[in-house]
Amino acid sequence: MTSGAGTSGGFGGSAPERAVLLAQARGLTIATGESLTAGMVAAALASVPGASTVLRGGVVSYHRDVKAALLGVEPELLERVGAVDAEVARQMAMGARNGCGADIGVSTTGVAGPEAHEGKEVGTVFIGVVSAFISTVREYRFHGSRGQIREATCAAAVMLLTEALELEPAGTNGVPQ
Repeated sequence: MTSGAGTSGGFGGSAPERAVLLAQARGLTIATGESLTAGMVAAALASVPGASTVLRGGVVSYHRDVKAALLGVEPELLERVGAVDAEVARQMAMGARNGCGADIGVSTTGVAGPEAHEGKEVGTVFIGVVSAFISTVREYRFHGSRGQIREATCAAAVMLLTEALELEPAGTNGVPQ
């Protein structure tokens, strides 16, 4: 990626760096709820020096029961639609935000392959971002190997998080580390 103003409000550097710097400048904290990325989004953010000022934590919720127990996803919803769904992604982001005491939560759920899962094709991904002011979910169709789908999902999650951070009113980031 190139640095420059772009859509990141003048924050240059890598996509994770732009997200962290934007959150710092806005006084906002972040939490992740990840399924198919298994912590890649949190790791990407944590790779940025100073990320501890904004990254509150995250939950890797590969199985349905963990999504329900730790992220508060409704078990009935999981039973009805499966784990790869827009509303599941929204509830995962909300659960990460609430569970970690963050201003904004980002989630990933999808099918990285090698086979379809619960009737969803390989490459089907939902990414959610939830704050007190924003609740958005986007569906993606990625192609490639399992690793490529996971990498594309991580990159898309950081970009969607950055877009949400740009729209989010400034916070106080008053939560001690």
